[in-house]
Amino acid sequence: MKNLKPEDIKVIVATDCGSTTTKAILIEYRDGEFRLIVRGEAPTTVEAPFEDVTMGALNAIGEVEELSGRKLLDKDNKIMSPAKGNEGTDIYISTSSAGGGLQMMVTGVVRSMTAESAERAAMTAGAIVMDVIASNDKRLPHEQIERIRHLRPDMILLSGGIDGGTTTHVVELAELIGAADPRPRLGSGYNLPVIYAGNTDAREAVKDTLADKTALDIVDNLRPVLERENLIPAREKIHDLFMEHVMAQAPGYSKLMSWTDAPIMPTPGAVGLIIKIISDLENIEVVGVDIGGATTDIFSVFRPEGGEGIFNRTVSANLGMSYSVSNVFAEATLPNVMRWVPFDMDERDLRNRIKNKMIRPTTIPQMLEELVLEQAIAKEALRLAFIQHRSFATVLKGVQQQRTIADAFEQTSSGASLVNMMSLNMLVGSGGVLSHAPRRQQSALMMIDAFLPEGVTRLAVDSIFMMPQLGVLSVLHQKAATEVFEKDCLIHLGTCVAPVGEGKADKEVMSYKIELPGGKTEQGTIKFGQLKLIELGLGDDDQPQKAKAEFTPARGFDLGQGKGNKMEGMVSGGVTGVILDGRGRPFNLPTEAKVRVAKLKEWMLEMNIYDKDKLEKMISQY
Repeated sequence: MKNLKPEDIKVIVATDCGSTTTKAILIEYRDGEFRLIVRGEAPTTVEAPFEDVTMGALNAIGEVEELSGRKLLDKDNKIMSPAKGNEGTDIYISTSSAGGGLQMMVTGVVRSMTAESAERAAMTAGAIVMDVIASNDKRLPHEQIERIRHLRPDMILLSGGIDGGTTTHVVELAELIGAADPRPRLGSGYNLPVIYAGNTDAREAVKDTLADKTALDIVDNLRPVLERENLIPAREKIHDLFMEHVMAQAPGYSKLMSWTDAPIMPTPGAVGLIIKIISDLENIEVVGVDIGGATTDIFSVFRPEGGEGIFNRTVSANLGMSYSVSNVFAEATLPNVMRWVPFDMDERDLRNRIKNKMIRPTTIPQMLEELVLEQAIAKEALRLAFIQHRSFATVLKGVQQQRTIADAFEQTSSGASLVNMMSLNMLVGSGGVLSHAPRRQQSALMMIDAFLPEGVTRLAVDSIFMMPQLGVLSVLHQKAATEVFEKDCLIHLGTCVAPVGEGKADKEVMSYKIELPGGKTEQGTIKFGQLKLIELGLGDDDQPQKAKAEFTPARGFDLGQGKGNKMEGMVSGGVTGVILDGRGRPFNLPTEAKVRVAKLKEWMLEMNIYDKDKLEKMISQY
């Protein structure tokens, strides 16, 4: 690990080893600021036949080398450091979710209390929680043992009981793990890491049960008293063990770890860091999404009653666009996917296309109908992941407490959701299907249809999917990370204005008046079921243009000021513009096929989602 001061860092190479693709970026300090220079990518090589993650990283860095003209690799294919002239880099950093990321099981005595605290601690460390075992989860002991054996997690977090309380149940959970004698998913020659974060009085009994069979670590209790949680020790231990044990077992990771100048961070944890930084810098409420090949991660920062930002993160492990695409289809169901598609398709043909994507994850749509279908599936993956996030991001019932970055878990029995779409300021999309959409308008409509923002909400996407690298960079050099984020990472799409309320076709939803730059004024009314796009772009500095706007919702509709009350202020433009969404909240698509297809076509043409002639030809063929 280099002991470089931030002022000595002028050249940065960062990679993100994803489940499908490895991305590399080059950042340099030029003319008094840090800027992205080039980006390269290559298929991830953690699986057979290569089984060495560093090959994908080197291939991606090699592409950066070719595009930038800066020599980064020496004759032995090693990263040259430090930077001298047009050669080498000052630091090399990486994130990773290759090989399925960190997969954990958690246990607790009561499902709605200590088990939930354990689940939150695991998610905060960037883990996918495969299952939660609790004393009261209604499964018989032999079923729980079989489940532990079958899943083969990377590590187990064992919790239960408050300090000084009864030890019986937590010792029984330890005995279950001992009886299962689970083998880790990666690497056969080492014991499975188990972290005990429960009742301090049970430590010796747990040690007697598990010390010989597992790699046992003991940390402070997650829930020392019922009213308070202490997640940090367990979270830090999870991260340490992930680096020492899990990453070291994955093919090529020990080599990659020896190259990096900061610990490799799980991709979701890194994205969460940068989302939290944006929210704090601008003092706004943000929802961010990272839709990948295997998982969809959602991050949010909400500020109840204008207070301190509460960060939450959820991982939907079975909702992704390549490895998990069949799961999306199964969970969303055929009708929900096809409601976004303005043509009929044979079900067998549809299922074949989806399975092809699963077994050939790096393929991209070649025809317009394939693109329409992929984006329909993405809307459902995002919608389902957000439903899960809403149920996780909740206020603890009857408990006043602070939550920090990465505190996210399912609370089936606790208070109201923190997610308030009316107060949300910004929605940020990331991941291949959003960052690489052929037209930015497609990304905007996917996010609007999936998240259904309310009131006035700014929309943005990660331009080339570099939030993970900037997240890990923020740990070493926050100034570089935030400068590149603001100038090169975020593409501002525009603003969505969506009144909340229900109406009837062709009845007025709101009137609007927008004073555009150059002295032009756009004004009119929006009817129920109508989408309207008003062009308000980027300025010469690539930052969104602003316009003075006045929106008056019809009786029964609300823009955040109360039903029927006018809203005045500035709206931000972007590469898409200002989208006036009169489709109502809650939003329902017409059920009759002809009406639905006509509406989809109308919205796609208004938003300029696809080429008009190709869209009409495609619809007429089916």
